[in-house]
Amino acid sequence: MTDGPMREPTFLVLTALAGDPRHGYAVLEDIAAMTDGRVRLRAGTLYAALDRLRTEGLIEVDREEIVQSRLRRYYRLTGAGVRSLTAETARLRAQATIAERRLSARWTELGGATA
Repeated sequence: MTDGPMREPTFLVLTALAGDPRHGYAVLEDIAAMTDGRVRLRAGTLYAALDRLRTEGLIEVDREEIVQSRLRRYYRLTGAGVRSLTAETARLRAQATIAERRLSARWTELGGATA
């Protein structure tokens, strides 16, 4: 795990796993839904990220099942994953707040009304 800002795919994978445990395809679908289709991870990218996040201790396997003769692995956040996602969410919120304040001030300077 790095101390710098989280890459967007990592943030989205952790966000997808912040609720109930999900299997890989459900994570891909949730990310596409969260981003209105803007982000569509490839399966190889997702599974590499899942492996990395497991190694970093941010996620773990919740359970496995066989579906149509294929292994389906469900993942969930660990305590470290919850803390990491919480910290990144706070960082992004702080940055968004700064941007909103500056945009609001700029809009007012231009003679517009604040939203």
